Amino acid sequence: MEKEKCVVVFSGGQDSTTCLFWAMEKFDEVIAVSFDYNQRHKKELECAAEIAKEQKIEHHILDMSLLNQLAPNALTRDDIDVEEKEGDLPSTAVDGRNMLFLTFAAVLAKQKGARHIVTGVCQTDFSGYPDCRDVFIKSLGVTLNLSMDYPYVIHTPLMWMDKADAWQLADKLGKLDYVREKTLTCYNGIIGTGCKTCPACELRAQGLEKYLQKKEEAK
Repeated sequence: MEKEKCVVVFSGGQDSTTCLFWAMEKFDEVIAVSFDYNQRHKKELECAAEIAKEQKIEHHILDMSLLNQLAPNALTRDDIDVEEKEGDLPSTAVDGRNMLFLTFAAVLAKQKGARHIVTGVCQTDFSGYPDCRDVFIKSLGVTLNLSMDYPYVIHTPLMWMDKADAWQLADKLGKLDYVREKTLTCYNGIIGTGCKTCPACELRAQGLEKYLQKKEEAK
């Protein structure tokens, strides 16, 4: 891959931070973009800003508060519980979120002269979110190219990985401990190991345990 400029859709979580480090190895210049949609807690944005500052990465936070008005769910409302019911989307699903985030990231990328966009979406552990599927990303890539007549390439390093694979990638990048300690995945806003009980924390912990066990067995 030619080394060029890219924009990383960045939440400060495990996946997007791993993708940030992946992008830093692949491209000459990396720009991070986060989105403020009045989510359940502001610690997500604070965490993203702190990581970007530590890594000396240009960081933008865009106002997406309209999304909050349109999509009531557990990430935008304190009175909606985080829950997953069989056969239904999780209560944390935000309709159109990745489509909007990637579209605005693309607008920023064009203004910055970057044609590469990196996002941590994953079909393997996608929890049923339709906008994490590979077919959606490919479709949006075509749409963005057509809508702005600009040669965008959307990269999804984690698309076919489970959480254990994502931890392995962080380790290969030499950032396993950093991602474990500095990122925020928890729906309750606790950095690092999190609350250990919400679905995001459980998925993260299961993946880490699986990877560390695999690593130990390989010794």
